[in-house]
Amino acid sequence: MDIGSDNFYSSAAVTVSKVTFNNHYQMQVAGNLFVPNGLDLSKRHPALIVGHPFGAVKEQAANLYATKMAELGFVTLSFDLSFWGESEGEPRNSVAPDIYVEDFSAAVDFLASQTLVDPERIGGIGICASGGFIIAAAKIDPRIKAIATVSMYNMGAFTRHLYGRSQTLEQSRQIIAQAAAQRSQEVAGAAVQYTGGTPEAIDDQSHPIAKEFYDFYRTPRGQYTPAGSLPELTTHPTLSSNTKFMNFYPFNDMELISPRPLLFIAGEQAHSFEFSQDAYDRAAEPKELFVVAGAGHVDLYDGVKVIPWQKLNAFFSEQL
Repeated sequence: MDIGSDNFYSSAAVTVSKVTFNNHYQMQVAGNLFVPNGLDLSKRHPALIVGHPFGAVKEQAANLYATKMAELGFVTLSFDLSFWGESEGEPRNSVAPDIYVEDFSAAVDFLASQTLVDPERIGGIGICASGGFIIAAAKIDPRIKAIATVSMYNMGAFTRHLYGRSQTLEQSRQIIAQAAAQRSQEVAGAAVQYTGGTPEAIDDQSHPIAKEFYDFYRTPRGQYTPAGSLPELTTHPTLSSNTKFMNFYPFNDMELISPRPLLFIAGEQAHSFEFSQDAYDRAAEPKELFVVAGAGHVDLYDGVKVIPWQKLNAFFSEQL
């Protein structure tokens, strides 16, 4: 299937500006603000926050969505999660789900302060793990008026159980012990170690999911290394912090979001489909699970021919 991969798409119909804003912990978050050309700047307009996949940066998937939605008339903001890309946070690539969630609310703060944005009409799109982060943010931030997720990952459930709950309790204990031991070593002066993420090389024996992510993150299709970063560290979180996801439960108490609407978009063939289905099952109305026929997980990162732009446009146009 030709999905029309175009991760680095740009548009002459949209003006992009680099911006920064602080989260609640006074950490600087870096973003891109997308404004449709010809927008009446004397009026206030609906706006969207766009969050990138975990381990990625705003230049991977998020900018594409922000550009396309700006073409459809929305003011949009993509941003790097704290500890990643151009945003602040040390050690780099640290796992800090509570701070990631805070970044989404900080993005609302920023958009609401813009004279061209209607603060009562701010929504958001979370891609992959950012789907879980924006849901967690929306539970406690009613300023996010409408939420769409795409190829969503629940990084808490994934870290605790892997796909289909295939990770045993003993395996989880071993992972926790390894991370704790690494933390002790780093306190004593050892170098930071990294784990997980997309493999640096694949072969015929590699797992199909590894191959899927490799095709995006390790080839010109989606490969991107922010200035000042090391290519060999892209997508890899720190070993000592990765277990923090085990304490992350974004789908608990999802009924707090209602009556604000939720749209879950997932590929029919996506290995991550279980997470969108789980969130849909737990959510209160109004909610919708929109399945993209024949599409896989990463297809919806950059597949401009299969990403349901008109569905997103209709959803946010109606709800904002």
